Amino acid sequence: MRSLEHRAGQDHAPDMGDLYDADVLEWSERQAALLRRRAAGELVNDAEIDWPNVAEEIESVGNEQLHAVRSHLLQALLHDLKAEAWPLTSYVPHWRSEARVARINAADRYAPSMRQRIDVADIYAKALRAMPDTIDGVPPLPVPAVCPVTLDELLAAP
Repeated sequence: MRSLEHRAGQDHAPDMGDLYDADVLEWSERQAALLRRRAAGELVNDAEIDWPNVAEEIESVGNEQLHAVRSHLLQALLHDLKAEAWPLTSYVPHWRSEARVARINAADRYAPSMRQRIDVADIYAKALRAMPDTIDGVPPLPVPAVCPVTLDELLAAP
């Protein structure tokens, strides 16, 4: 974040770029109000709109959604892998339930434009790396080295 020290001793409020770094909540509320006024046809001072940070924030919304979908898919695959690797443990119903919830959450946030940016094989490899060595002292049964499901299957209603 940018430092406000260079503004020390000045009487005026920080500019929008500085406000973005100092208090993103206040910055976002001011920017939203300005953009709504502009959308309604009111002339607003374009200098008040912090275009570079507005663009960055809009882009970050999409990136956060993509990250959330990937994260939910990782959790779904990890729970499914644990249930397959330790099928006799009492944890299996819980893991299956958690996997379903993660797939539902992934499907809720998924947008078609994400398809080319979601590498299911990579996510599966991460789930394999996240697998515990043992559960209750029991080593895992073998699991597939390659992801056995497609993105569409992961996102389908359970």
